Amino acid sequence: MTENLTVDFVSSISEVSAEEWDALFPIPYPFIRHAFFDALERGGSIGALSGWVPRYGLVYQRTQLIAAIPWFLKSHSYGEYFFDWAFAEAYERYNLDYYPKLVCAIPFTPSSGARLGLAAGWKAEQVLPTIEKKLDELAIAYGVSNCQCLYLEDDLKGEFIQRGWWQRDDVQFQWLNHDYSSFDDFLAQLTSRKRKQIRKERHAVIAQGVEVRVLLGGELDRQFWLEFAQLYQLTYLKRSGHHGYLTPDSFMRLGEALADSIMVTAAFCEQKMVAAALYFYSDNTLYGRYWGCQQEFDFLHFETCYYAGIEFCIERGLSFFDAGAQGEHKLKRGFEPIVRHGVYRFTESPLTPAIEGFCTRERQMLAQYRAQAEQQLPFRKS
Repeated sequence: MTENLTVDFVSSISEVSAEEWDALFPIPYPFIRHAFFDALERGGSIGALSGWVPRYGLVYQRTQLIAAIPWFLKSHSYGEYFFDWAFAEAYERYNLDYYPKLVCAIPFTPSSGARLGLAAGWKAEQVLPTIEKKLDELAIAYGVSNCQCLYLEDDLKGEFIQRGWWQRDDVQFQWLNHDYSSFDDFLAQLTSRKRKQIRKERHAVIAQGVEVRVLLGGELDRQFWLEFAQLYQLTYLKRSGHHGYLTPDSFMRLGEALADSIMVTAAFCEQKMVAAALYFYSDNTLYGRYWGCQQEFDFLHFETCYYAGIEFCIERGLSFFDAGAQGEHKLKRGFEPIVRHGVYRFTESPLTPAIEGFCTRERQMLAQYRAQAEQQLPFRKS
């Protein structure tokens, strides 16, 4: 069955039709959809100027597309969130080139989900050898130091590890819906002190004259996206000194193409939008992604980025709320520590043994950190 397999690495998602690509990913994970990559490409958020150069892997058996996987040639480590700066610095100290590298990931999206799409009847183990062989050719052609697959699903992680890739872990914080009937039902499961604190924070937002509205993708027009992009860029400029990863044009395109998967919590003061958080959602998960504000209001970030999202999950019956990377402050608000994974394969160098050992020690350290974080959760003891 694995005879006559070939792999093409193409530089644009437009080189495969949306119907063919999406058929390989028959799951409601919004970030793997053809339209998501297309919006980033056409909007100028990914490409040569951004340091995210697409190399989508397309596996064919003769003329039939039977697998797809999104790879990017990277000249930096920004927008990945599975931080590898220590590796890059070590390479620099040894006068070795860490970049470019090949990364299988969803740009600017630290969220676990499907990375390898397969046609019916095919398994990862049948196509990975062919993909790896082509990766080896690309690595030689571009002088790549390593290949990474980030925030991948557990089954695919296991297949990569069996093939000798090294595992790294990351701890994120995810809210779980334990069949809550309302936000108050959720609060009732917290300790009295934490429950009072959250209510105080929510009331403080209202007392400042701020109204938070939940808007679905179909309600968002061009003017909204222009204002949201401005808030997003202003916030990144204050925090990081640049305008953020996504362009206004990409936001416009995402709003049009993925309207059925978008929710926004927008904050208004005196009828003017002063802050907003952009979410995507599937049939069981809410994904908190991008945030922007014009001016500071006490606790508004918590309201728009966490509490309103929790309410949305409860009302919609969504099981999970993935609020993004980092943020220990999420623990106090009921987000539980969970482990995410990445896998790595390095071209042989003097640093290879040290990096392999680092990955092992890091996983052990993060397991301890997760156990300690669980002790900080605000839930009442049963």
